[in-house]
Amino acid sequence: MRQIVLDTETTGLDPALGHRIIEIAAIEMVNRRFSGGEYHCYVDPEREIDAGALEVHGISNDFLSDKPKFSDVAGDFLQFIEGGELIIHNAPFDVAFLNAELELAGRKPITTFCEAITDTLKIAKGLHPGKRNSLDALCERYGIDNTARTLHGALLDTRLLAEVYLAMTRGQESLLMDIDERTESTDTRLAIDEDVELIVLEATTEELDAHSRALDDIDAAAESGCLWKRLET
Repeated sequence: MRQIVLDTETTGLDPALGHRIIEIAAIEMVNRRFSGGEYHCYVDPEREIDAGALEVHGISNDFLSDKPKFSDVAGDFLQFIEGGELIIHNAPFDVAFLNAELELAGRKPITTFCEAITDTLKIAKGLHPGKRNSLDALCERYGIDNTARTLHGALLDTRLLAEVYLAMTRGQESLLMDIDERTESTDTRLAIDEDVELIVLEATTEELDAHSRALDDIDAAAESGCLWKRLET
């Protein structure tokens, strides 16, 4: 199972208003373990960054002025995520921006390249309804150290999100382990049973007489007679 934890930073909040991606980060997990695979780049958005967005991530236009355009990095990015399941916090936001950038670059939508998209915000709301489910709130809830997160940054956020995702879904892993353990236990028990010699104790004469008298009493009391006596004959 190949999963790609992904995050972006942008010039603003809405790609429909012409806002663009300025940073992309992705971390690969295989079978719920970090593989060491990582993708990260800054992108020249070819437009000004909103003041509100700058306060959130601290990435300036001057810093991005010599960075590649999205169309220049699209191929490498798509190659990295291809065939994986994307894990994204508030996925509709990032997916909308990615699709807008891919369209401008003459590429197909993001779902063409990945197996599935999982929204960790949706998972968190299901697990913790009515509570704050921001990345910072989830880090605090699950005991994940986010003290280095003074500003939003895609690379750091993907690492934190990966830890949060593993913590939120660890019960699924435990369930699978529990099933495996019970299966192994059952198999061992059956193997032992096959080697055990059963001891059969015959009923004594007194026990057989008492059983017969009990059946006679039932036969006399029951309107339809004693079924057991009919089966015996």
